[in-house]
Amino acid sequence: MQELRDAHDSGASRSAPLAPLTTFRLGGPAARLRTATTDDEVIAAVREADDAGTPLLLIGGGSNLVIADEGFPGTALRIATSGRQLSGTRLELAAGENWSDAVARTVEAGLAGIECLAGIPGSAGATPIQNVGAYGQEVSSTITEVVAYDRRERRTVTLAAEDCGFSYRSSRFKAEPDRHVVLRVRFQLDDADGLSAPLKYAETARALGVEPGERVPVQTARETVLKLRAGKGMVLDPEDHDTWSAGSFFTNPVLTDAEFEDFTARVAERLGADVAAPAFPAGEGLTKTSAAWLIDKAGFTKGYGDGPARISSKHTLALTNRGAARTADLLALAREVRDGVREAFGVTLVNEPMLVGCSL
Repeated sequence: MQELRDAHDSGASRSAPLAPLTTFRLGGPAARLRTATTDDEVIAAVREADDAGTPLLLIGGGSNLVIADEGFPGTALRIATSGRQLSGTRLELAAGENWSDAVARTVEAGLAGIECLAGIPGSAGATPIQNVGAYGQEVSSTITEVVAYDRRERRTVTLAAEDCGFSYRSSRFKAEPDRHVVLRVRFQLDDADGLSAPLKYAETARALGVEPGERVPVQTARETVLKLRAGKGMVLDPEDHDTWSAGSFFTNPVLTDAEFEDFTARVAERLGADVAAPAFPAGEGLTKTSAAWLIDKAGFTKGYGDGPARISSKHTLALTNRGAARTADLLALAREVRDGVREAFGVTLVNEPMLVGCSL
């Protein structure tokens, strides 16, 4: 079996910096860093850590990680596997494949289903964990199977989509973070004569000058989403500190009927009876509202903050490293925003990124 490698393909690295492997560019070092470029290498590294009782941190694109300033006391495993197979409308991606590049290739092939997920940073293996979604699409609508290593049963398993426990920004992989290691993800896309899936997101439809439910050329849909994301600082750019983030830091709250009634009363009290908060059906007895709206209306506007960690100047949902921040600075800002929203509206925001060695 090919020997596991560090970021420079020269053996495992000790006391290795992790900040450069994250889009926040924050966090202390790992006791050990290894890089796996094949599924076999991933499995071998995971088994070795499990057998030794060593803490294990899996890193893909690093776009959803907040690592403590103290670092990680165990082994960080960077999953850099590659492999992209497109057969008709069926797509299989290795976990380490760049997600945004994979979306671009499917669009070039004229296939629909993930075109509105363009520009999302990170790797393919992370998409089922978070049930990645944006602009009216979620990967759960196209994923057919996830191939993973089951750490509990010590074997490779293939999970059908219905066994993945997909829900809003979550899955069984997120619910049981120490059990499965995603190796490959399989998708069923749509050959609709080069047209997109029906547009579900009102902002995208407006930008395209069409009505929700209509289709447009799939390449046009992708390009429009990329422009929308770039305007919000959600497309990675090393020169733009608004993109030194994890994208949306908080998930959109999903409220029960009773919680939503209390919430609307607080909105009326604070902002006036004529102000209506965003509300979207989220299942029986559930309503989803907008975290970005809550943050803004609680007084945390774009660019908020005077320290090294601030709210993005382009989007209130993104907390950013302005270049000299530490994780402690980011968490202090996140707590301030979370607590301010809770005080104003009685809604507690939940962080979307994974917190490693730290908490809110």
